[in-house]
Amino acid sequence: MNKNLIKEKIAKIKLVATDIDGVWTDAKMYYSPNGDFMKAFSAYDGMAVSLLKEKNIEVMILTGEKTKMVKKRAEKLKIKHCYQGEKDKLSRLKKVCKIMKISLKNVAFIGDDLNDLEALKSVGLSALTANSPILQKFAPDFITTREGGNGAFREFADLILKFR
Repeated sequence: MNKNLIKEKIAKIKLVATDIDGVWTDAKMYYSPNGDFMKAFSAYDGMAVSLLKEKNIEVMILTGEKTKMVKKRAEKLKIKHCYQGEKDKLSRLKKVCKIMKISLKNVAFIGDDLNDLEALKSVGLSALTANSPILQKFAPDFITTREGGNGAFREFADLILKFR
């Protein structure tokens, strides 16, 4: 990681976009015998949202899944940009950038899988989790040392905040 290049990219960031499954969660789907579905979220990632907001950096959730748990988590953390069921994450990012009057270069995005690839290639600062299955297909600006569900988003946020 080239520190000076990362610093330059981070200086432009106004929005941090994030996938959920595999970034905020361990990518596992937990089902009870009755069909109840659960996800576990790291409290570290929730704190990261607060820390970013303190520096006037917006947070956006972009996920292919659609669950009440993600909606509830976004509400609790007061994340106003929460988009679920997204099959084309790059299109959604472009729409939000237009609304916010920013460029894709002002966006940091952390993902973990193939459905994140186009967005990762297009933003100003990209990151993958340590356990991402696409690390051989794409070289992001940053790879977390933490795996998804274990504070990977927090680690990415801390990097951004370190250079702000």
